[in-house]
Amino acid sequence: MDLKFFKKSLPTLALMAVLSVGMIYAIYVILTPKKKLPVYNPADVNPRLVDESLLHVRHNHKIADFKLINQNGDTITQKDYENKIYVADFFFTRCQTICPIMTNNMGKLQDVFLKDDNVKFLSLSVTPVIDSVSVLKDYAIEKGVIDSKWNITTGSKKEIYNLARKSYFVVTDQGDGGLQDFIHTENFVLVDKNKQIRGFYDGTDLKDMDRLISDIKLLEGNK
Repeated sequence: MDLKFFKKSLPTLALMAVLSVGMIYAIYVILTPKKKLPVYNPADVNPRLVDESLLHVRHNHKIADFKLINQNGDTITQKDYENKIYVADFFFTRCQTICPIMTNNMGKLQDVFLKDDNVKFLSLSVTPVIDSVSVLKDYAIEKGVIDSKWNITTGSKKEIYNLARKSYFVVTDQGDGGLQDFIHTENFVLVDKNKQIRGFYDGTDLKDMDRLISDIKLLEGNK
């Protein structure tokens, strides 16, 4: 082979190689299905976590409207989470077992998404009689809660129990929110902008927190 011809052909060969790699990558991207998070309906969840009235529902489940009071005494509703991705959990301020770990992990999530206006957080007290606004405020300050990102809420025990059993599916206890009913769960629930459940996570498990962070970012990417 003529050496001069070979030298002249080098740029062309290099360009062809680059184009070939680019085409292979483009074909791979096109043919690889885009990962999507599941949408959870009552029929997809452990039946023990779901109120009996909803066990048959297989489509179009959405978080019910709610009316709660946050750490500043403000009324919090679905409007405050409109067009937002958010993570919800159930806790109580006097809990000395799983709740401190969960709250610390929620705080880490808050830090990760601090500058992301698409993402918020919601914590619901399961002992609303004890967790007054002033108690929640002290708790929020102690835990580094940023008011614009994270609502620590109280409200009617019956409503909170209904949300746990009929909307978020996080508690196995039977009951209707009466005096003897008590919610204690480590679950974090990921909710999308359409008020649909997209994932459940162990709020005490750091690996699950990494998975949750990835899933939030995935959810943002699948707009």
